[in-house]
Amino acid sequence: MTQISLSLTPSPYGELPVEIVERKGIGHPDTICDALAEELSRALCQFYLKNFGFILHHNVDKVLLRGGSSQAAFNGGEILAPIEIYMAGRATFEYKGIEVPVDELVESSCRNWLEKHISALDASQQVIIHNLIRPGSSDLVELFLRQQQTGVALANDTSCGVGYAPLSELEQVVLEVEHTLNSSAIKSQHPEIGADIKVMGVKRHHHLDLTVACAYIDQYITDISDYQVKKLQLTRLVETIAAKYTDMAVMAVVNSADDIDVQSVYLTVTGTSAESGDDGEVGRGNRVNGLISPYRPMNMEAAAGKNPVTHVGKLYNILAQMIASEVVGQLAGVEECYCYLVSQIGSPVDEPKVVDLKLHLQEGITMSSIQVQVEEIIRDKLAGTQAIQQDVVAGLLVY
Repeated sequence: MTQISLSLTPSPYGELPVEIVERKGIGHPDTICDALAEELSRALCQFYLKNFGFILHHNVDKVLLRGGSSQAAFNGGEILAPIEIYMAGRATFEYKGIEVPVDELVESSCRNWLEKHISALDASQQVIIHNLIRPGSSDLVELFLRQQQTGVALANDTSCGVGYAPLSELEQVVLEVEHTLNSSAIKSQHPEIGADIKVMGVKRHHHLDLTVACAYIDQYITDISDYQVKKLQLTRLVETIAAKYTDMAVMAVVNSADDIDVQSVYLTVTGTSAESGDDGEVGRGNRVNGLISPYRPMNMEAAAGKNPVTHVGKLYNILAQMIASEVVGQLAGVEECYCYLVSQIGSPVDEPKVVDLKLHLQEGITMSSIQVQVEEIIRDKLAGTQAIQQDVVAGLLVY
């Protein structure tokens, strides 16, 4: 039996005098690991559905990226050693005599994603993929198959999820700055901007400071003077994007570790620090809402790569975010919502042990006046877990 708890928060989050928010862009090594884990899970889901009619047990959420080695240079450098990606986790390799081509799915899903999103990287030559996926444990496989007999998806872990709404101005700014800089429109105008863009935002009272790390692609920059011009252009572009989402004063700094005098600047061959400067791992980056927000409640579960049917580490973080967004979006007078969900292994995924909502209401709105509507939203979203599964497999939910 699900217990639903509602309570009030003392003051809205937006009134905090100081706030810190981060986003690791699509080309960051940690984000790459998340994306590859999720792409492999989707590929497995699609194969299982096509060949068996339902999704079989898998959790491929353990991915490690070992950075390569490169020599970047103005007008174009070279890759000295490839990036290595280690795909680990569990999957169903065979069902009723039909073998699942896990090796092929690992290779195709990873290389296709890299070719699509890290355009300056030659995924066929500059990346080595190691498939370390093994079959799942018999007890979890049995738990997964039991749902086919009962029609009820059972939680394969005791875990929790958390979500909140709405985004603060700083959160919106950080998200939109990275999205815009990595858009096809900006890339066509500024091909020198690589996919590895990290944005750190700090709000202090009514002022926003944005520190942006951008991996420039060296073949599009002729010399140190050209680099400085393009860096200034990017700084102004960041401030222009941010101004669309906030009235607060914004100051942007790009690649603050540069030393222009000795020409030590952030140049890469491929547009990602994974080629030389950094390694990556699933779960070390953005949460399901695309942000790292230490002033908000966060769950450390890595949603990427977990199966979308029974793994509450994925489902409950997505569900909590959806519930919070729906409550704020649908109910007048609710200014803010935090949602917490807790599962119990072996119980139906649509029947969490606890659903806890913390709300901030406009003056004059009482909890009793909205309680019935809030609980209706909760039950409606919990009943829609199969729709979440379908959207994840179709690639409509990206985080």
